Amino acid sequence: MKNIFIGLLATLLVAACHSHSHDADGGHAHNADGSHPSDSELEALAFTLYTDKTELFVEFKPLVVGQESRFAAHFTMLGESFKAVGEGSVTLTMSGAAGSQSITAEAPQVPGIFRLRMTPEKPGLYKLTFDIKTPAYTDQVVLDSVTVFSDEKTALAQQEPESGGGNDITYLKEQAWKIDFANQPVRRMPFANVVKTSGVVMTAPGDEETVSAKTAGIVRITKSGLFEGSAVGAGQVLFTVSSQGLTSGNAPLQIQEARNNLAKAKADFERSQKLYNDRLLVERDFLQAKNAYENAQSLLATLSANYGEGGQRIRTTRAGFVKSLLVTDGQFVETGAPLAVISKSKKLVVRAEVSQTAFSKITGIASANFRTGSGKVYSLAELNGRLVSIGKSAENTLFIPVFFEVDNREGIIPGAFVEVYLKTNAQTAALVVPASAVMEEQGSYFCYVQTEGESFQKRELRIGGTDGQNVQVLSGVTEGERVVNKGAYNIKLSTAAGTLPAHGHEH
Repeated sequence: MKNIFIGLLATLLVAACHSHSHDADGGHAHNADGSHPSDSELEALAFTLYTDKTELFVEFKPLVVGQESRFAAHFTMLGESFKAVGEGSVTLTMSGAAGSQSITAEAPQVPGIFRLRMTPEKPGLYKLTFDIKTPAYTDQVVLDSVTVFSDEKTALAQQEPESGGGNDITYLKEQAWKIDFANQPVRRMPFANVVKTSGVVMTAPGDEETVSAKTAGIVRITKSGLFEGSAVGAGQVLFTVSSQGLTSGNAPLQIQEARNNLAKAKADFERSQKLYNDRLLVERDFLQAKNAYENAQSLLATLSANYGEGGQRIRTTRAGFVKSLLVTDGQFVETGAPLAVISKSKKLVVRAEVSQTAFSKITGIASANFRTGSGKVYSLAELNGRLVSIGKSAENTLFIPVFFEVDNREGIIPGAFVEVYLKTNAQTAALVVPASAVMEEQGSYFCYVQTEGESFQKRELRIGGTDGQNVQVLSGVTEGERVVNKGAYNIKLSTAAGTLPAHGHEH
């Protein structure tokens, strides 16, 4: 067992110490103390910049006149998940009062990493502009106030001592690009008081149709493979009910009897009409014969409606899906017995159960969020929903019902339970982070803050309320810091191998 543990730890160490192919020849060596070899004492600079579309993490040594500077520019496309820019070109322009010069990398050396080389010609204060063009989009990232030193001695004199970063965790871009990773800035925004409870999804009133038997008999399911959840069309025949051979309620026998009665009533009516026209029959007897004929016609039409080979045809009146199939093939049913429930399921109702102790808080409900069993969180606005009613009675129960009508969406299934976050009108300006960024460990809460492109810190949080999408943070982070909201667990796993060596800056 001990040998297995040592082998696993060694594997984790190798994975955690995975390095970039940073140098032109693909090497990424370390000195004995974990630093990168260098032919000078200049420490590399690292900058992480964001636009609405792009994250740029760039590393390079301080710029010195006449010395070639090598830039490793890591470009990441922002979105639901951060992904490496796999194709396109990047142009670096260095501009200032002393002039400007530029260089272009026509393609990334490896997905996400563009390598640029430039030799500054004149000292001064410059602006570095990175223009990226890809098949999907174009963007510009600007780094202001970068100094070009007249010589290396001056650069060394101006160099600030390293801060140490002892609490930082290194997680390389190549690792982040391979997983579902993203970060978001900590924001200050209006945050409502929240009452968290549970609820159940129900079908909206008027959204269902119960298909019933029009006569007693043996049920036959006409559509092969008709199951709960099957889609059906308006007017589609789902069942036939046959009473042939039964001693009572025999539909074929009743239809034949109705035909015979109709034939007799028709003959009596025609005879009565002739006598009435010849003034040989009083009007009362004529009208009685006419009424008997019309009644016989109606009875035959009713018995014969939707009746064909195999029995009485049972149709749907609306398109939808089979919510409940209430009979089996060959089962006997009485007249009016329910056979199936058809649902359009365009609208659903969420019934939330609120404790009586929270009633005073829910009288001013402004909105709500719903978390499904899959973990997906929907806001009331996203579901085109509305508050329908708040119960005014808690008879025979400890809870008060609150009803919302919402659109049917993926993951919201009638009968399923959901977590409900009731948001009241009372709001305060609060510091919030995405709920997915917050992790729990032995009763404490924490998140990972990205301090640089490949450096992270684990921060313990003191949290307030949550609405399912965001969490109020009372302490632990500051506004504008970027917290990892996707991939935080992978960063946590990367620390299992212990302290990682400092990541080299010059690539």
